[in-house]
Amino acid sequence: MQTSVIIDAAQQYVTAQYQDHPNPDLVYHNLEHTRQVVAAAAQISAHYRLQDTDLLVVYIAAWFHDLGYLLGESKTHEETGATLALNFLNEQKVPLNIQEQVSGCIMATKMPQEPHNLLEEIVCDADLFNFGTKEFKKRTKVLHEEIELTHKKEIPGAAWTAETLKLLEAHHYHTAYCQALLQEQKEENIAWLKKRLEKQEAKAEKKGEKLEEVVAKESKKLKIDKPKKENKEPKAGRGVETMFRTTSANHIRLSAMADSKAHIMISVNSIIVSVILGVLFRKLEDYPNLIIPSILFLTTGVVTIIFSVLATRPNVNKGQFTREDIANKKTNLLFFGNFHEMQLEQYAWGMTEMMKDSDYLYGSMIQDIYHLGVVLGKKYKQLRIAYNIFMFGLIISVLAFVIAVLFFPVNN
Repeated sequence: MQTSVIIDAAQQYVTAQYQDHPNPDLVYHNLEHTRQVVAAAAQISAHYRLQDTDLLVVYIAAWFHDLGYLLGESKTHEETGATLALNFLNEQKVPLNIQEQVSGCIMATKMPQEPHNLLEEIVCDADLFNFGTKEFKKRTKVLHEEIELTHKKEIPGAAWTAETLKLLEAHHYHTAYCQALLQEQKEENIAWLKKRLEKQEAKAEKKGEKLEEVVAKESKKLKIDKPKKENKEPKAGRGVETMFRTTSANHIRLSAMADSKAHIMISVNSIIVSVILGVLFRKLEDYPNLIIPSILFLTTGVVTIIFSVLATRPNVNKGQFTREDIANKKTNLLFFGNFHEMQLEQYAWGMTEMMKDSDYLYGSMIQDIYHLGVVLGKKYKQLRIAYNIFMFGLIISVLAFVIAVLFFPVNN
């Protein structure tokens, strides 16, 4: 499967659709907008260094995400776009799992956006990329014009400004890249909308009208294209998912730091032990007063190495699970020690079952973080013992050498 060939074919297909089915009312959701979204998706994807398969998913979703406006109804344009994308990918003989990812990315752009993974987040942010650019002022006016043309009615500027302001204030970028790159300009765009709304309020007051009444009356016209949020079972929000991700990353970083510190202790004390055994012990016959200090120094190095090794010594479980374990939620498949002896098909089945049950999934994530913390606590405890032994042993050994040399000199 050649990714670039399929992406080029998608570009040609979508371009041909806009050329073969011209719609003068679509002054915003047209080929220009699609190209802008593709360019934004490419920019974000480059930052995350996506592999070929993931790039294919993002590009195809970006090209097809708004094609439903042209070949379907605006209310269901995501479903139409996803269907058109699946038909195209079927013709290209693209694997089913990639087709499902493309469909998921397109459906994630449905307002309010609810992406579930990085690829969906990239497509969602690319779709609304202009919210955080200087092009926003021009693009919102063009979108205003399109809504009036497609619904054959005028929408007052005050109502449009008020609804657009609500949309931007409620919106947030999903990828860290867009948050860092676009948030500042987005805040400026929000400030511009607020100033514009204030001017429209002043004009309304001169006419003896209240802006709130005008907005409340006319805003109803803008609700047409905003799909209502379906009643869904409550699930963990982005804040909870971010908490899991951040906590796990912090634990892994702390574990890496502990391993690095242990490596330093092992390296330093190995050199000390080698020097004592290779050089100093040969001189002890001539300098018997240094026997005790040497033994103290050697003992300090060896014991420090032992505890440093204990801090980094891996502990692997049996690496197997049964279907009963999955059914009873007794195993955590997020930890490699519980599945490394299993076949890929068995592990994939277990993960699929776990993902179907949000309680099981989040419970496994909690277990994973807990066990990481327990291992980390044990590791740092042993590492602290190693550092204490090295510190106090070094002091005692040096003092012993000083005392031996000053108070018990060898008479040659």
